[in-house]
Amino acid sequence: MKPNLEEIEAVIFDMDGVLIDSEPLWKIAMHEVFASIGSRLTKKDFQKTVGLRIDEVVHFWHHHENWQHISPKKIEQNIINKMVELITQNAQPLIGVKETLVYLKKQNKKIGLATSSYRILIDTVLKELEIAHFFDCTHTAEAEELGKPHPAVYLTVAKNLAVSPLKCLVIEDSLNGIISAKAARMKVVCIPEKTHLPDSRLSLADFQYPTMKDLLMSWD
Repeated sequence: MKPNLEEIEAVIFDMDGVLIDSEPLWKIAMHEVFASIGSRLTKKDFQKTVGLRIDEVVHFWHHHENWQHISPKKIEQNIINKMVELITQNAQPLIGVKETLVYLKKQNKKIGLATSSYRILIDTVLKELEIAHFFDCTHTAEAEELGKPHPAVYLTVAKNLAVSPLKCLVIEDSLNGIISAKAARMKVVCIPEKTHLPDSRLSLADFQYPTMKDLLMSWD
């Protein structure tokens, strides 16, 4: 069974782990910044907060570690600054990304982006990958009261694209993202991010492929 593009008017992409292999970069940035304030958290610990907004991640660990000498906002800004640096140095699209975007444009599908990452990171990724022109709408959960797994970011993108959520297909890599899209009543393709621990709960998605190239091949 494959996603039926004839029933789909818009395809909405997550960003981290879907367009770009940024999850390892997030772990590097968080590890470096947390270590700079004396934390002994490891990259493996960060699996607990995959898919959350960075402010939610920082608040989680700030409370967990009981850091008293630095504000969550300062930690968050340091991580974002490090991410911009790392993306600029290491940006590469994941396999099949550009080919899939070209294919969807030829099929006259609207294309959206709904991510937990902040606007500055959206702009950095799309610029470095040279794919900004493919997207009809990009939106960050930074602008929503609640991030994923709440469906707000996906519902806003559908509204901005003037497409019913029932006519949207989402491409995600994490459990929180899948829950977010399903709560928005959208069909979901899961392409599991390779650094995530195996999680049988990803079967909540309607479809699953090893890479975006495999998804594209199912349509060709």
